[in-house]
Amino acid sequence: MCLQKNLGISYELKLPLILIHTPFGLKFFDKIANSKFGKIYAKFNIYLMPLITALAVFLIVGSLLVIFSNDSAREGVREIGPQGNLLIPGLNPILPWTYGWIGLVVTIIIHEAGHGIVARVYNTKVESTGVVLFLVIPIGAFVNIQQDELNRTSFKQKSAILTAGPMNNMILAGICFGLLFLLVSSLSPISNSSPDEPGITVLTVGENSLAQSIGLEKDSIITFINNEPIEDVVELRNILRDNLGTSIQIKWLTEDKREQIQSVNLPASLPENKGVLGVTLADTFFDPVLVLDRYKNLFLTNPLAILMPPTLGQSAIPYSDVMSSQYSSSIFGPAFPIIGNLLFWIWFINFNVGIFNALPITMLDGGQWYGTLLENKIKTKSKIKPFTILSIIFIIIVILAFSLPWVLA
Repeated sequence: MCLQKNLGISYELKLPLILIHTPFGLKFFDKIANSKFGKIYAKFNIYLMPLITALAVFLIVGSLLVIFSNDSAREGVREIGPQGNLLIPGLNPILPWTYGWIGLVVTIIIHEAGHGIVARVYNTKVESTGVVLFLVIPIGAFVNIQQDELNRTSFKQKSAILTAGPMNNMILAGICFGLLFLLVSSLSPISNSSPDEPGITVLTVGENSLAQSIGLEKDSIITFINNEPIEDVVELRNILRDNLGTSIQIKWLTEDKREQIQSVNLPASLPENKGVLGVTLADTFFDPVLVLDRYKNLFLTNPLAILMPPTLGQSAIPYSDVMSSQYSSSIFGPAFPIIGNLLFWIWFINFNVGIFNALPITMLDGGQWYGTLLENKIKTKSKIKPFTILSIIFIIIVILAFSLPWVLA
């Protein structure tokens, strides 16, 4: 229902959603589409949807395996809560309000611009651009391409149009990832001194865990077990397992540096893959040289580990609130923590939106892509189409990925 038109802007109610249609960006789409770059980019997108989908499947299956086999990982997910799966700042506890909204708005604009530009390359009409509000909260954006217009294109043209959104997100994520590496490479520790205390960081504490029962909290630093200094996660795990069925003394520092000492009776035995304390831990990260070297190496050896948000890995990330005061930047100066966090969240949100939209699920870009492909390749008189089955399978996989930590609790 169109409620108002003013200067080309119209408002449409589909409660609880409000769709705001605007003409903004349409001339820009035409300008880029008519350029040589626009035409090359359109062709570049044609065959790339399966690659993005393959990456998405790899990550989802990998996360399912980790959650299924690792009790500490499940505890960490349960502590964040189911809202941790939503890329909405304010609802997701790991998404900072300012950086999160900037990253989300940039992601949405880049995604929809990809669709709009490539659609115009193939002379497919884009009627409007717009913003989707949930009540008054912006949750998305769109380019309004009529389905009839899209269906008149060839499969290759439709493929390029549908792939352009996720591909734009992946490209921007890659750019921000590279700039983040440049920023981290520009950092120098202000002090090369080693930490005065040994210790490993408690990243998460599971509900009803042994750690919770003695008062261990997130961001605590375990320093001593039975008066022996602890500097390595593997060392701590070995000590705990060697002392099952006995009483040990644990010393730790709270987040505000208060020293705590508690004696705890360890269980006599544990199920396979279950931790003793019920926590997730990180090796000693207080030496700024060590933090910087480890984080820089991740870019080259395990890039997906960079998906660890600064809000969860404060002591392991050089531009986090906890560690940023230990460094100076030869390129970005004192503003490097702000720039680093901004680059991280734009990369993080674009990457996740890009791979999620490539899944073969109805209403997603990947869903439309694979639906068209299967309709062209598989002719059937059955009321249940092959794509419907594929879409249901992936919906179940996504639901399982979100719910498994609680199912296995």
